[in-house]
Amino acid sequence: QVQLVESGGASVQSGGSLRLSCAASGYTGTMGWFRQAPGKEREGVAVIDTDGKITYADSVKGRFTISQDNAKNTLYLQMNSLKPDDTAMYYCAAARSRVGWWARLLPQFYNYWGQGTQVTVSS
Repeated sequence: QVQLVESGGASVQSGGSLRLSCAASGYTGTMGWFRQAPGKEREGVAVIDTDGKITYADSVKGRFTISQDNAKNTLYLQMNSLKPDDTAMYYCAAARSRVGWWARLLPQFYNYWGQGTQVTVSS
């Protein structure tokens, strides 16, 4: 069974930075970060495939960076230039296998989810 545990969420001022971490156990395919703001649907933020290919949502390109430390089985999300619109619960997710490029940012294609970590950005 895959287990995912996120950490690193906090409250920051607009323009600030945070780094989220996701400790993973068990085999996974594509992994990524998703977020859900109050009253909104869960959306993909950044995902990394087993071959290292990365996909970002347009809203975070140039500001967020996803990375992976295979030795530590940890997934990271470095978030810079944070905006109030980035306020959400952030979730780490993993698929049982590779997710096709057309679906990588769609949450319904991921099988395992962490409990979430809250990111709040104030103006």
